[in-house]
Amino acid sequence: MPQSELSWRRMEDPAQIFEVGQLVEVEVIGVDWRRKHVMLSAKACEDRTLRTFLVGIERGEILTGTVADIHNFGVFVNLDGEPANHCTGFIQIPQLSWKYFDHASDVVELGQRVTVKVLDSSTRRGQVSLSLKALQDDPFIPLADHVGDAVTGHITKLVPFGAFVRVADGIEGLLHVSDLSDEPAESLDGLFHEGEEITVRISEVDLEHHRVRLHFVNKA
Repeated sequence: MPQSELSWRRMEDPAQIFEVGQLVEVEVIGVDWRRKHVMLSAKACEDRTLRTFLVGIERGEILTGTVADIHNFGVFVNLDGEPANHCTGFIQIPQLSWKYFDHASDVVELGQRVTVKVLDSSTRRGQVSLSLKALQDDPFIPLADHVGDAVTGHITKLVPFGAFVRVADGIEGLLHVSDLSDEPAESLDGLFHEGEEITVRISEVDLEHHRVRLHFVNKA
């Protein structure tokens, strides 16, 4: 057992919690076949009430809860039925919404009731990974019907291999340097700037990977 998997409690030395010959309940978290080691976690079994709650949650399950805390890295949610004094739900920023937003507080507010989909439940982290976005309509699906159409959007980011253009709320497509014209350029340096409005043609919508490829038409 790595020290990080011994306990939720802070310690300087494992001997503060365990002693030789002690019987402990653990969870198997991995197997190193080369060294013939089994990796274990006592932390995952330390709080039995919490463990019972977490192992009872299935991936894809729909749950409800209350927004408990909002940060620039994500949102914590008190899930209905979770053990007292625990906040097990967490929504990462990319899982909040398909739409563009500046901060998580633009999407949810403290005390708000939310319905979410379970992405994962971890006894080692004591946490349930959640998604709000998974229960919202996928904007890429209707966009697929517009392949070949010309649209106007703003450049959100310039990268060495091209530019990302916002073609719909929550959707940024890639304008690759090879799709700039019939004579591909090596880069977009000096040709565009972030925030500039341009007209592009939707050349491909990849629904599986949620990617959009664009072809340059002209500057708006």
